[in-house]
Amino acid sequence: MAEFSKEINSKFPNEQIKALLNIKFTANHLDNIGNTFFKPFNISEQQYNILRILKGAKKAITVKTIKERMVQKSPNSTRLMDKLYEKGFIERTRCENDRRVVYVEINEKGLDLLSKIKIDEIKVASSISTKEAKLLNELLDKFRNA
Repeated sequence: MAEFSKEINSKFPNEQIKALLNIKFTANHLDNIGNTFFKPFNISEQQYNILRILKGAKKAITVKTIKERMVQKSPNSTRLMDKLYEKGFIERTRCENDRRVVYVEINEKGLDLLSKIKIDEIKVASSISTKEAKLLNELLDKFRNA
């Protein structure tokens, strides 16, 4: 890949605007890589995120909690969980005290799928050093907290 401004054949009024647009452009590029990576597993990047959250929880958690923990916030997260349920990767249970609350838990089939997905095989992350990754994380945090 070329330098960002050359790749999209554009000029910017300043480096801050260029950085903002470069982040959006790079996020789209990473989404494309993720979609390609997860395609053989018949799940989306967001569905993987839900399974990862459920595995880390080690117990059933509410749909609301899952939505709060998602990396890519999605208005259709309930539909994503419906698809995971249909594929047999998660279990859902309604709260006895409040029928509006649904608990979700990963099952053995979901855990088995996660064990097959080697996320570190996405080579993009290894293109920068640990020091560069730390700086990038600090800068991205700064963007979100502005």
